[in-house]
Amino acid sequence: MSWSKDGGRAGSRAYHHGNLKEALVRAALELIAEKGPAGFTFAEAARWAGVSPAAPYRHFRDRDELLTDVARRGFEILAGQLASAWNGGRPEPFAAFERLGKAYLAFARAEPAYYSAMFEAGVPPDGSPELREAGEQIFAILREASEAVAATMPAGRPPAAMMALHIWSLAHGIASLFGRGDKARRKLPMPPEDLLEAGLLVYWRGLGLPPGGAMG
Repeated sequence: MSWSKDGGRAGSRAYHHGNLKEALVRAALELIAEKGPAGFTFAEAARWAGVSPAAPYRHFRDRDELLTDVARRGFEILAGQLASAWNGGRPEPFAAFERLGKAYLAFARAEPAYYSAMFEAGVPPDGSPELREAGEQIFAILREASEAVAATMPAGRPPAAMMALHIWSLAHGIASLFGRGDKARRKLPMPPEDLLEAGLLVYWRGLGLPPGGAMG
């Protein structure tokens, strides 16, 4: 696939004898970055890719299906990065959990258009079997991490699945408010990673983790 300026509006590209589906996904990502997930039409994605308004229908039923595919790709990328960060909980689960949180923030910073498609485009989590499976991969990693940490904690802690949801909510909230790589990021007088680390520490202590048991 090759891209070139087509002489049209700023940011447009021409598509030449390549993979049309990939061109449309790239067009959607560029338009999300420029206008937000609700700020462009299916025809505009086609125009950005340099093809006719009818061409996208070879691969996508409509704009929603295009956004679903973009979201699915984002979840798959994030799942791979989280799995790499977790690394089976090595060398010990709390340090690995901290890496997991930082990887989530790093994704929101590096891939704001994917992040927006995944969480802000109104794409139903079960919009396609592939999308549902990709989202479940992320939760499976968080649950595995929560189970490993829970095994070190006193009795009376929440179920691991609930812990995973708590941690996901914390990381996602910080990423959405303060860790994004676009103009929607709010100012914070500290790195988002520090805020997440402090939040995790408060959470572990609230669950009765003995001093020195988590992150030093």
